[in-house]
Amino acid sequence: MPEAMLEVAGLSKSFAGRGSRSGAAGVKAVDDVHFTLARGETLGLVGESGCGKSTLSRLVLSLLDADAGSVRLGGTDFAHAPRRQKRAMRQRIQIVFQDALSSLNPRMTVGVNIAEPMRLQGIGSPAARRAEARRLLARVGLQAEDEHRYPHEFSGGQCQRIAIARALVLKPEIIVFDEAVSALDVSIRAQILRLILDLQQQFGLSYIFISHDLGVIKRICDRIAVMYLGRIVEIGSSDSVCRAPRHPYTEALLRAIPIADPRRMRVEDLGLIEGDAVEPAKAAACPFEPRCPKRFAPCGEAPPPLVEVAPFHQAACYLNDPEAQGRSS
Repeated sequence: MPEAMLEVAGLSKSFAGRGSRSGAAGVKAVDDVHFTLARGETLGLVGESGCGKSTLSRLVLSLLDADAGSVRLGGTDFAHAPRRQKRAMRQRIQIVFQDALSSLNPRMTVGVNIAEPMRLQGIGSPAARRAEARRLLARVGLQAEDEHRYPHEFSGGQCQRIAIARALVLKPEIIVFDEAVSALDVSIRAQILRLILDLQQQFGLSYIFISHDLGVIKRICDRIAVMYLGRIVEIGSSDSVCRAPRHPYTEALLRAIPIADPRRMRVEDLGLIEGDAVEPAKAAACPFEPRCPKRFAPCGEAPPPLVEVAPFHQAACYLNDPEAQGRSS
């Protein structure tokens, strides 16, 4: 097995709801999430808006404090590390946000924006930091001379290249892409995805690629984790999950991938499921049960556990449990 660069175990996070009293349970944004990330691997995290993907990314990056669980980088506890150690460990994991322009300081030139993480970490002289920023600008497909320009002077795709250069400046081992291509035009998106894959091959990077678009995820990821209401409901290799999904929600996401030929588009290809919005489920039920077209008696009794349904493929659905199906018949 490849070396595990990142190990997430039992990660949970709740937020107080509007008007909730002190001590109320609130909304569980992330609920007992487990996964690993191997060296050089791309793990896709997919699910509709509100399922907890971005909250999970911030927990992994220790930008939020978890209520429970652990995050280990190379075997070392990242979430609970002392402040000085955590600061040093941050060099190993970086993030690229969806809105690159908003993530860049508008008062700094792009060269200074890229080099700023080095300054904050006390790495290199000003001349060395500038040289590294120029080198990375060229590496992501821009001109080294662009270092003197400001973020607002660039297009959305160019700003995303700048954000990627900034993520690379500390020579991380892991990069989290949080909806990093969802706001881009299709042609620009393809260019950025090609750049991301080229950089991974060149630097041996591990990626967590977060998206609501399973079409993009299945193109570039080695494994896919499907999230629903804060839980991972299916995880496995991209080929296994996309060819033989074992959860109704995954099936719905796959049916919702647009088809290029409109003559083949049918109503059922839209992946319609009952209900339009993600709503909190009953605690003693499968979280997908209110919207599932295949629900049956056990689904309303208890949340199904995430179990192995094929080699290196797990799903949380009673449809994979012959004993549960036997009880309902």
